Amino acid sequence: MKRALVWLTTDLRLRDNETLARAMEHAEQIIPVICLAPADLAQTLFGFPKMGYFRIRFFFEALRDLDQQLRALGSGLILSLDSPEKAIPSLAKAYQADYVYTKEQVGFEELWVQAQIRKSLREIAVALETVPSSTLYHPEDLPFALSDLPDIFTQFRLALEKNSACRPCLDAPKYINSPEIPPLQIPRYSDLGLQEIPLDPRNAFPFEGGERAGLARLKDYLFGTRAALTYKETRNGLLGADYSTKFSAYLACGCISARDIFWTLKRFEAQVEANESTYWIVFELLWRDYFWFLMKKRPQAYFLQTGLLGSKSQLHGLDPGLLTAWIQGKTGQAFIDANMRELAQTGFMSNRGRQNVASYFCHTLRQDWRYGAAYFESQLVDYDVASNWGNWAYVAGVGNDPRPDRRFNIEKQAALYDPNQTYQNLWLH
Repeated sequence: MKRALVWLTTDLRLRDNETLARAMEHAEQIIPVICLAPADLAQTLFGFPKMGYFRIRFFFEALRDLDQQLRALGSGLILSLDSPEKAIPSLAKAYQADYVYTKEQVGFEELWVQAQIRKSLREIAVALETVPSSTLYHPEDLPFALSDLPDIFTQFRLALEKNSACRPCLDAPKYINSPEIPPLQIPRYSDLGLQEIPLDPRNAFPFEGGERAGLARLKDYLFGTRAALTYKETRNGLLGADYSTKFSAYLACGCISARDIFWTLKRFEAQVEANESTYWIVFELLWRDYFWFLMKKRPQAYFLQTGLLGSKSQLHGLDPGLLTAWIQGKTGQAFIDANMRELAQTGFMSNRGRQNVASYFCHTLRQDWRYGAAYFESQLVDYDVASNWGNWAYVAGVGNDPRPDRRFNIEKQAALYDPNQTYQNLWLH
């Protein structure tokens, strides 16, 4: 009987999980595993824990949900608190696995970890198979070689829309044959050195982790509130639950797939209405794809201060006092401070807010953009390696952008998107 260890990372779902499906094609028994490594909780070179409280909370909720669903199918989830480099080869050996399947990664650190695991598994004659399951469009369906990836998003988008098609979703398995898997043990926050942050009553959408919560949000946003019909008009909003889709955290943790959103949206368009707003949701998914493919093409460049361009014209040093004031929402610029305080209290910030606080950090405070990106990595409940570092490089002027100085006029932005200062008053008082 062939056994496969399925090393889950940011694919915490049963529906449309290509990694799990591929493993089940080649093995009779499945052992689902996920790791929370000491490095995930330790401070990075930029001085922030890689995963802060909000990310950890959402992650734990997603693990509980997935474990419950797996156990209903005859399986379960193993959580290791060791580093993947140690845990995966050790578990593969302990369970006498023939294969290890995992999601394809594009971040530099993630690729390094996979390389170390591949080397260790080779020594015990176990193959590591990586499966691309992050994007809306499958990498094999790109109408160009990765080396020819367009430098401009519009060229990328038009090429895919004209020449490629989104693959159908994969059904969730109805049964998973696994050896006996011990009960899931979720550590307490205090054991991880984390202090719980109580729910802020100003938080209009407290994210709940898990596939079932993600699918419920997808259904409600489309077929419940029908907010998708006005998404293009409301997407730059700052207040409330439905000015944006709030799919991002579920995508980032892999609780739902981009393809599932796409095909559910197509069903909504067929049954209710298709308009510019429903198209714009797909447009944003394509931006997400673009950042993933850019990082796949150049996995190290996004983490260098010079970015993709290798240019030193946009480089700045770091003033710890300015960094702290920005983080604490004490810069004296009300619109920036309101957004930063929302992030500190909820782990979330609107896209409009993110663009403004990043521009302010890079171009007004003139700080090293990587510290801003690293703080977002720690804090954001919807942190995604390619989207986060790609967007920060983009704003800083060292990413794929024909405009090197993407500077926002903060006063004008505040007047346009918060004319009555309702948002600023909410978070500053």
